[in-house]
Amino acid sequence: MWLIFALLAAIFAALTAILAKVGIDGVNSNLATAIRTTVVLFMAWGMVFLMNEQAGIATISRRSWLFLILSGLATGASWLCYFKALQDGEVSKVVPIDKLSLVFTVVLAAIFLHESFTLKTAAGCLLITIGTLIMVL
Repeated sequence: MWLIFALLAAIFAALTAILAKVGIDGVNSNLATAIRTTVVLFMAWGMVFLMNEQAGIATISRRSWLFLILSGLATGASWLCYFKALQDGEVSKVVPIDKLSLVFTVVLAAIFLHESFTLKTAAGCLLITIGTLIMVL
């Protein structure tokens, strides 16, 4: 199932970029990010209540709270930068650069989470980086 959800995430991310580029026309990028974030907030809490999962909030550890908050701050910073880049640049150039997050994630996962970083992984990261450079230059 994870593969299906990962593919759906990629499709929705693609739609996000296109819809955001059209929607941000004439709108301040910070305001656009706030509107988008509000929609995501209501959607996420709606799913929690729809699935009756709200009781789980009491069982979240302090460590998890800390890292979820830090993750939220990183997401907010990413979205603010992303919307500013979309406002000023072409989607076909902004999105590939944004997706370099894949390379950064794999490297950071190897450093901090001790996930494997093989020659195959390094080659894939290098190819993604080269492909990104070809697309944006």
